[in-house]
Amino acid sequence: MKQYLSYSQEVLEAKEKGLPVIALESTIISHGMPYPQNVKTAREVEQIIRDGGAVPATIAIIDGQIKIGLSDEELEMFGNAQGVAKASRRDIGYLLATKKIGATTVAATMICAELAGIELFVTGGIGGVHRGAETTMDISADLEELAMTNVAVVCAGAKSILDIGLTLEYLETKGVPVIGYGTDKLPAFYTSESEFDVNFRSDSPAETAAILRAKWDLGLRGGALVANPIPAEDSIEASFINGIVENALAEAVQQGIAGKDVTPFLLGKVKELTEGKSLEANIALVKNNARVGAEIAVELIK
Repeated sequence: MKQYLSYSQEVLEAKEKGLPVIALESTIISHGMPYPQNVKTAREVEQIIRDGGAVPATIAIIDGQIKIGLSDEELEMFGNAQGVAKASRRDIGYLLATKKIGATTVAATMICAELAGIELFVTGGIGGVHRGAETTMDISADLEELAMTNVAVVCAGAKSILDIGLTLEYLETKGVPVIGYGTDKLPAFYTSESEFDVNFRSDSPAETAAILRAKWDLGLRGGALVANPIPAEDSIEASFINGIVENALAEAVQQGIAGKDVTPFLLGKVKELTEGKSLEANIALVKNNARVGAEIAVELIK
Protein backbone atom coordinates (compact mmCIF):
# COMPACT_ATOMS: atom_id res chain seq x y z
CA MET A 1 0.00 0.00 0.00
CA LYS A 2 2.90 2.37 0.66
CA GLN A 3 3.62 2.75 -3.05
CA TYR A 4 0.10 4.10 -3.62
CA LEU A 5 -0.63 6.25 -0.57
CA SER A 6 1.23 9.51 0.09
CA TYR A 7 0.44 11.57 3.19
CA SER A 8 1.01 15.27 3.70
CA GLN A 9 3.19 16.18 6.67
CA GLU A 10 0.16 17.68 8.45
CA VAL A 11 -1.85 14.46 8.10
CA LEU A 12 1.11 12.29 9.12
CA GLU A 13 1.60 14.30 12.30
CA ALA A 14 -2.13 14.14 13.04
CA LYS A 15 -2.14 10.34 12.73
CA GLU A 16 0.91 10.05 14.98
CA LYS A 17 -0.72 12.26 17.63
CA GLY A 18 -4.11 10.55 17.36
CA LEU A 19 -5.87 13.71 16.17
CA PRO A 20 -9.13 13.52 14.22
CA VAL A 21 -8.65 13.69 10.43
CA ILE A 22 -11.38 14.64 7.95
CA ALA A 23 -11.32 13.68 4.28
CA LEU A 24 -12.21 16.24 1.60
CA GLU A 25 -12.83 15.56 -2.09
CA SER A 26 -10.97 17.28 -4.93
CA THR A 27 -13.70 17.12 -7.59
CA ILE A 28 -15.35 20.10 -5.92
CA ILE A 29 -12.16 22.05 -6.75
CA SER A 30 -11.58 20.88 -10.32
CA HIS A 31 -15.17 20.37 -11.49
CA GLY A 32 -17.51 21.90 -8.92
CA MET A 33 -16.62 25.58 -8.90
CA PRO A 34 -14.91 28.13 -11.16
CA TYR A 35 -11.48 29.58 -10.44
CA PRO A 36 -10.60 31.38 -8.18
CA GLN A 37 -13.60 30.60 -5.92
CA ASN A 38 -12.70 26.89 -6.00
CA VAL A 39 -9.21 27.30 -4.51
CA LYS A 40 -10.29 30.05 -2.11
CA THR A 41 -13.17 27.89 -0.83
CA ALA A 42 -10.93 24.82 -0.51
CA ARG A 43 -8.47 26.74 1.65
CA GLU A 44 -11.22 28.27 3.78
CA VAL A 45 -12.87 24.88 4.32
CA GLU A 46 -9.55 23.38 5.40
CA GLN A 47 -9.06 26.23 7.87
CA ILE A 48 -12.57 25.82 9.31
CA ILE A 49 -11.72 22.16 10.02
CA ARG A 50 -8.44 23.17 11.70
CA ASP A 51 -10.25 25.77 13.78
CA GLY A 52 -12.69 23.07 14.86
CA GLY A 53 -9.93 20.89 16.29
CA ALA A 54 -9.50 18.44 13.40
CA VAL A 55 -7.05 18.08 10.51
CA PRO A 56 -8.14 18.36 6.84
CA ALA A 57 -7.01 15.81 4.25
CA THR A 58 -7.98 16.85 0.72
CA ILE A 59 -7.61 13.74 -1.46
CA ALA A 60 -6.51 13.52 -5.10
CA ILE A 61 -4.58 11.29 -7.50
CA ILE A 62 -1.28 12.75 -8.69
CA ASP A 63 1.69 11.09 -10.43
CA GLY A 64 0.73 7.50 -9.62
CA GLN A 65 -0.13 8.13 -5.98
CA ILE A 66 -3.20 8.78 -3.87
CA LYS A 67 -2.42 12.01 -2.06
CA ILE A 68 -3.92 12.17 1.43
CA GLY A 69 -3.66 15.90 2.06
CA LEU A 70 -2.65 18.44 -0.58
CA SER A 71 -0.09 21.22 -0.37
CA ASP A 72 -1.00 24.82 -1.14
CA GLU A 73 0.71 24.46 -4.52
CA GLU A 74 -1.22 21.28 -5.33
CA LEU A 75 -4.53 22.95 -4.42
CA GLU A 76 -3.68 25.82 -6.76
CA MET A 77 -2.72 23.37 -9.52
CA PHE A 78 -6.05 21.54 -9.23
CA GLY A 79 -7.94 24.79 -9.35
CA ASN A 80 -6.28 25.79 -12.64
CA ALA A 81 -5.44 22.52 -14.41
CA GLN A 82 -7.26 21.55 -17.60
CA GLY A 83 -8.38 18.01 -18.41
CA VAL A 84 -8.35 16.71 -14.83
CA ALA A 85 -10.05 13.30 -14.79
CA LYS A 86 -13.13 12.90 -12.60
CA ALA A 87 -12.18 9.79 -10.64
CA SER A 88 -14.70 7.30 -9.28
CA ARG A 89 -14.15 3.68 -8.16
CA ARG A 90 -13.70 2.36 -11.72
CA ASP A 91 -11.03 4.96 -12.58
CA ILE A 92 -8.60 4.70 -9.65
CA GLY A 93 -6.49 1.79 -10.95
CA TYR A 94 -6.17 3.31 -14.42
CA LEU A 95 -5.19 6.76 -13.16
CA LEU A 96 -2.58 5.34 -10.78
CA ALA A 97 -1.06 3.10 -13.46
CA THR A 98 -0.90 5.83 -16.11
CA LYS A 99 0.17 8.54 -13.62
CA LYS A 100 -2.57 10.88 -14.78
CA ILE A 101 -4.14 13.55 -12.59
CA GLY A 102 -7.48 12.62 -11.05
CA ALA A 103 -9.88 14.55 -8.85
CA THR A 104 -11.73 12.23 -6.51
CA THR A 105 -15.53 12.11 -6.45
CA VAL A 106 -17.52 11.22 -3.34
CA ALA A 107 -17.17 7.49 -4.08
CA ALA A 108 -13.42 7.61 -4.76
CA THR A 109 -12.77 9.87 -1.77
CA MET A 110 -14.57 7.38 0.48
CA ILE A 111 -12.42 4.52 -0.84
CA CYS A 112 -9.19 6.47 -0.36
CA ALA A 113 -10.25 7.70 3.08
CA GLU A 114 -10.90 4.15 4.28
CA LEU A 115 -7.52 3.03 2.92
CA ALA A 116 -5.95 5.86 4.93
CA GLY A 117 -7.88 5.02 8.10
CA ILE A 118 -10.09 8.13 7.96
CA GLU A 119 -13.66 7.65 9.18
CA LEU A 120 -15.28 10.99 8.34
CA PHE A 121 -15.65 12.84 5.04
CA VAL A 122 -17.11 16.31 4.48
CA THR A 123 -18.55 17.33 1.12
CA GLY A 124 -21.30 19.48 -0.42
CA GLY A 125 -23.90 16.95 -1.52
CA ILE A 126 -23.93 13.32 -2.62
CA GLY A 127 -24.85 11.91 -5.99
CA GLY A 128 -27.85 9.63 -6.23
CA VAL A 129 -30.58 8.31 -8.47
CA HIS A 130 -31.08 10.69 -11.39
CA ARG A 131 -34.50 11.73 -12.57
CA GLY A 132 -35.63 9.31 -15.26
CA ALA A 133 -33.32 6.56 -13.95
CA GLU A 134 -36.10 4.01 -14.44
CA THR A 135 -35.23 4.16 -18.15
CA THR A 136 -31.62 5.42 -18.16
CA MET A 137 -30.30 3.45 -15.14
CA ASP A 138 -28.31 6.58 -14.27
CA ILE A 139 -27.44 5.98 -10.61
CA SER A 140 -24.39 7.50 -8.94
CA ALA A 141 -21.63 5.21 -7.71
CA ASP A 142 -21.76 7.24 -4.47
CA LEU A 143 -24.74 5.19 -3.28
CA GLU A 144 -23.06 1.81 -3.74
CA GLU A 145 -19.95 3.13 -1.97
CA LEU A 146 -22.03 4.26 0.99
CA ALA A 147 -23.34 0.70 1.19
CA MET A 148 -19.93 -0.94 1.56
CA THR A 149 -17.27 1.56 2.66
CA ASN A 150 -16.86 2.45 6.34
CA VAL A 151 -16.80 6.22 6.01
CA ALA A 152 -19.48 8.63 7.24
CA VAL A 153 -20.35 11.47 4.85
CA VAL A 154 -21.39 14.87 6.19
CA CYS A 155 -23.27 16.71 3.44
CA ALA A 156 -26.21 19.00 2.74
CA GLY A 157 -28.29 16.06 1.53
CA ALA A 158 -28.80 14.96 -2.06
CA LYS A 159 -28.41 17.45 -4.88
CA SER A 160 -31.78 18.85 -5.92
CA ILE A 161 -31.13 17.83 -9.53
CA LEU A 162 -31.72 14.22 -8.44
CA ASP A 163 -34.77 12.08 -7.74
CA ILE A 164 -34.52 12.39 -3.97
CA GLY A 165 -37.28 9.89 -3.21
CA LEU A 166 -35.64 7.13 -5.25
CA THR A 167 -32.23 8.01 -3.80
CA LEU A 168 -33.59 7.41 -0.30
CA GLU A 169 -35.22 4.15 -1.42
CA TYR A 170 -31.87 2.95 -2.77
CA LEU A 171 -30.08 3.85 0.47
CA GLU A 172 -32.77 2.05 2.50
CA THR A 173 -32.35 -1.10 0.39
CA LYS A 174 -28.60 -0.99 1.01
CA GLY A 175 -29.01 -0.43 4.76
CA VAL A 176 -27.37 2.99 4.81
CA PRO A 177 -28.59 5.11 7.76
CA VAL A 178 -29.60 8.66 6.86
CA ILE A 179 -29.15 10.88 9.93
CA GLY A 180 -30.70 14.33 9.94
CA TYR A 181 -28.43 16.70 11.84
CA GLY A 182 -30.88 18.91 13.71
CA THR A 183 -33.62 18.11 11.20
CA ASP A 184 -36.39 15.58 10.56
CA LYS A 185 -36.45 16.28 6.82
CA LEU A 186 -33.74 15.47 4.29
CA PRO A 187 -32.07 18.67 3.10
CA ALA A 188 -32.02 19.17 -0.68
CA PHE A 189 -28.64 20.88 -1.13
CA TYR A 190 -29.65 24.45 -2.06
CA THR A 191 -32.72 24.27 0.19
CA SER A 192 -32.78 23.38 3.88
CA GLU A 193 -35.41 20.66 3.57
CA SER A 194 -37.32 18.47 1.15
CA GLU A 195 -40.64 16.64 1.50
CA PHE A 196 -38.80 13.46 2.53
CA ASP A 197 -38.09 12.27 6.08
CA VAL A 198 -34.66 11.16 7.30
CA ASN A 199 -34.32 7.82 9.13
CA PHE A 200 -33.10 9.31 12.40
CA ARG A 201 -32.55 12.74 13.89
CA SER A 202 -29.47 13.71 15.89
CA ASP A 203 -29.08 17.06 17.61
CA SER A 204 -25.47 16.90 18.80
CA PRO A 205 -21.98 15.90 17.60
CA ALA A 206 -21.63 13.43 20.49
CA GLU A 207 -24.89 11.61 19.68
CA THR A 208 -24.00 11.46 15.96
CA ALA A 209 -20.55 10.06 16.75
CA ALA A 210 -22.09 7.47 19.12
CA ILE A 211 -24.45 6.26 16.38
CA LEU A 212 -21.56 5.82 13.95
CA ARG A 213 -19.29 4.12 16.49
CA ALA A 214 -22.01 1.66 17.55
CA LYS A 215 -22.67 0.73 13.91
CA TRP A 216 -19.02 0.03 13.16
CA ASP A 217 -18.31 -1.65 16.52
CA LEU A 218 -20.95 -4.22 15.56
CA GLY A 219 -19.19 -4.91 12.28
CA LEU A 220 -22.04 -3.48 10.20
CA ARG A 221 -20.20 -2.56 7.05
CA GLY A 222 -20.90 0.57 5.08
CA GLY A 223 -21.05 4.26 5.68
CA ALA A 224 -23.72 6.64 6.88
CA LEU A 225 -25.16 9.88 5.62
CA VAL A 226 -25.13 12.81 8.03
CA ALA A 227 -27.49 15.29 6.38
CA ASN A 228 -26.75 18.82 7.58
CA PRO A 229 -29.09 21.52 6.21
CA ILE A 230 -27.76 24.63 4.50
CA PRO A 231 -28.12 27.62 6.89
CA ALA A 232 -31.52 29.32 6.47
CA GLU A 233 -29.97 32.65 5.48
CA ASP A 234 -28.14 30.99 2.56
CA SER A 235 -30.99 28.74 1.40
CA ILE A 236 -32.70 29.22 -1.97
CA GLU A 237 -36.49 28.98 -2.25
CA ALA A 238 -37.42 25.38 -3.18
CA SER A 239 -40.03 26.26 -5.82
CA PHE A 240 -37.58 28.64 -7.52
CA ILE A 241 -34.70 26.17 -7.69
CA ASN A 242 -36.94 23.24 -8.72
CA GLY A 243 -38.29 25.23 -11.68
CA ILE A 244 -34.75 26.01 -12.81
CA VAL A 245 -33.71 22.35 -12.46
CA GLU A 246 -36.67 21.24 -14.61
CA ASN A 247 -35.65 23.69 -17.35
CA ALA A 248 -32.03 22.58 -17.16
CA LEU A 249 -33.01 18.89 -17.37
CA ALA A 250 -35.11 19.54 -20.47
CA GLU A 251 -32.17 21.31 -22.11
CA ALA A 252 -29.82 18.42 -21.23
CA VAL A 253 -32.17 15.99 -22.98
CA GLN A 254 -32.39 18.24 -26.05
CA GLN A 255 -28.60 18.40 -26.28
CA GLY A 256 -28.15 14.65 -25.79
CA ILE A 257 -26.12 15.06 -22.61
CA ALA A 258 -25.99 11.83 -20.58
CA GLY A 259 -24.02 9.86 -18.00
CA LYS A 260 -21.42 11.60 -15.85
CA ASP A 261 -21.69 14.75 -18.00
CA VAL A 262 -25.21 15.43 -16.74
CA THR A 263 -24.30 16.67 -13.24
CA PRO A 264 -21.70 19.30 -14.25
CA PHE A 265 -24.02 20.49 -17.04
CA LEU A 266 -26.99 20.85 -14.68
CA LEU A 267 -24.95 22.57 -11.97
CA GLY A 268 -23.56 24.98 -14.57
CA LYS A 269 -27.04 25.75 -15.87
CA VAL A 270 -28.40 26.25 -12.36
CA LYS A 271 -25.56 28.71 -11.63
CA GLU A 272 -26.29 30.58 -14.87
CA LEU A 273 -30.06 30.74 -14.33
CA THR A 274 -29.80 31.75 -10.66
CA GLU A 275 -27.33 34.49 -11.61
CA GLY A 276 -24.66 33.05 -9.34
CA LYS A 277 -26.86 32.55 -6.26
CA SER A 278 -26.40 28.77 -6.45
CA LEU A 279 -22.60 29.14 -6.27
CA GLU A 280 -22.91 31.33 -3.18
CA ALA A 281 -25.22 28.75 -1.61
CA ASN A 282 -22.83 25.93 -2.55
CA ILE A 283 -19.90 27.67 -0.84
CA ALA A 284 -21.97 28.44 2.28
CA LEU A 285 -23.22 24.88 2.72
CA VAL A 286 -19.76 23.33 2.28
CA LYS A 287 -18.36 25.62 4.98
CA ASN A 288 -21.26 24.78 7.27
CA ASN A 289 -20.66 21.06 6.70
CA ALA A 290 -16.97 21.54 7.57
CA ARG A 291 -17.88 23.15 10.89
CA VAL A 292 -20.28 20.35 11.83
CA GLY A 293 -17.91 17.68 10.50
CA ALA A 294 -15.08 18.91 12.70
CA GLU A 295 -17.32 18.75 15.79
CA ILE A 296 -18.38 15.19 14.97
CA ALA A 297 -14.81 14.08 14.17
CA VAL A 298 -13.58 15.34 17.55
CA GLU A 299 -16.29 13.29 19.30
CA LEU A 300 -15.77 10.26 17.07
CA ILE A 301 -12.12 9.88 17.98
CA LYS A 302 -13.02 9.84 21.68
